[in-house]
Amino acid sequence: MTLLAVSTQEVIEAILGSIDEAIHAVDENGITIFYNTVAAKHDGSKIEKVLGKHLLEAFPSLTRETSTLMKVLDTKKPIVHQVQHYQNLNGEDVCTVNTTLPIFIDGNIAGAVEIAKDYSTIQKLTDTIVDLQSKIKRSSRKKVIKKHAAFETIVTNDSRFKQTKELAQKVAPTDANVLIYGETGTGKELFVQAIHEASKRKNKPFIAQNCAALPESLLESLLFGTTKGSYTGAIERAGLFELVDGGTLFLDELNSMPLDLQAKMLRVLEDGVIRRIGDNKTRKVDVRVITAMNQPPEVCLRENKIRTDLYYRLNVFSLYIPPLRERTEDVLLLASYFLKEYNKSYKKGVLQIDKEAKERLQAYQWPGNVRELKHTIEHAVIIAEGNALTANCLPRIFRKEKLPKKKSILPLREALHQTEKELIDQALIETEGNILQAAKILGIPRQTLQYKLSKYDKTAE
Repeated sequence: MTLLAVSTQEVIEAILGSIDEAIHAVDENGITIFYNTVAAKHDGSKIEKVLGKHLLEAFPSLTRETSTLMKVLDTKKPIVHQVQHYQNLNGEDVCTVNTTLPIFIDGNIAGAVEIAKDYSTIQKLTDTIVDLQSKIKRSSRKKVIKKHAAFETIVTNDSRFKQTKELAQKVAPTDANVLIYGETGTGKELFVQAIHEASKRKNKPFIAQNCAALPESLLESLLFGTTKGSYTGAIERAGLFELVDGGTLFLDELNSMPLDLQAKMLRVLEDGVIRRIGDNKTRKVDVRVITAMNQPPEVCLRENKIRTDLYYRLNVFSLYIPPLRERTEDVLLLASYFLKEYNKSYKKGVLQIDKEAKERLQAYQWPGNVRELKHTIEHAVIIAEGNALTANCLPRIFRKEKLPKKKSILPLREALHQTEKELIDQALIETEGNILQAAKILGIPRQTLQYKLSKYDKTAE
């Protein structure tokens, strides 16, 4: 029998039943409508004992207040990445990471679904990542021969960006905490690496961790480490703060870190000590912490995405990385820089970017910032056949957009008159035609404004 021979409902049930995550769905009344094999294994139950029954009947130890499924039905709000420790019906200790979501049909609550992942499985994966990350960072540091200072790889013609670079170079040799903010893809990690390379810690480890990549419980164990027996399957494991001891830890998207975990990180910054999960003793660490956010600090503070005390502790020195659309002078400079890089990587002979390609690159808004520009040039170099990178080498989005028409340059006298007329118009609109008030806004005598109005054939009350 093939999948085409069965109903869509049966196909969906077969798929959901075969994945390695526990899935438990109830209708708006709390009656179980789907319950897969993994969920039954977690709960120490059987599918037939739960399916079609009310949740609280199938699991008598639960109440409407303690059941996440019932809570989501009542509040109509999701519960994301919640760690649950419990004894199942067989008396076995179970630890899962659960996400419980409301189900809406036509705007009305129709049920809820819970997806649970075995915590020990996720933790083993996290441990593997930590091991690999540590090995990669240490081995790469042995292999890399630096020909240039890292700051030399940050190229710009933009005056404001040059100031940011100069500030970063000043703070780099110190141990001051640095907070960098800017949109995704602007090159925040490049600045962090440059700061590390120019510091006294340059021969010590450098590790970067995205705070949005893991749920709170896993991020905590990744940062602080674990002790044997702290949860099912837990082993003695150093966290990133210990692995990077003496070096630099870069925490990206800090505004995605849960507030409870931010409080624990504050202690590390203030006291220089960490405590592994499940451990009673503290361990001294010497780590320079550099953080980054993809939103302005004032927005994160207002939206309660970052603790005020942590912000002031981290914000010893802040750097703003402007988006590429605000650095139009850098578009062609960076394009040429990446052109050389990918010419070398792909052994191509693309020597220049033609006029139309330059115009299209400059006209584009670059929502993905420098990262998008880098990938665009890589694409174009691969496609290019001759010694010039043409508009046809660029991704389709660049070829579809119409280039803005260039404004014709007016003679200076005419341009000044036009600007003056526009300012007078605006002042009269704001003052509802009151000449005296408009003159005050423009900073000229009333008689002068009346003269200019007659000159430009204007009328006003």
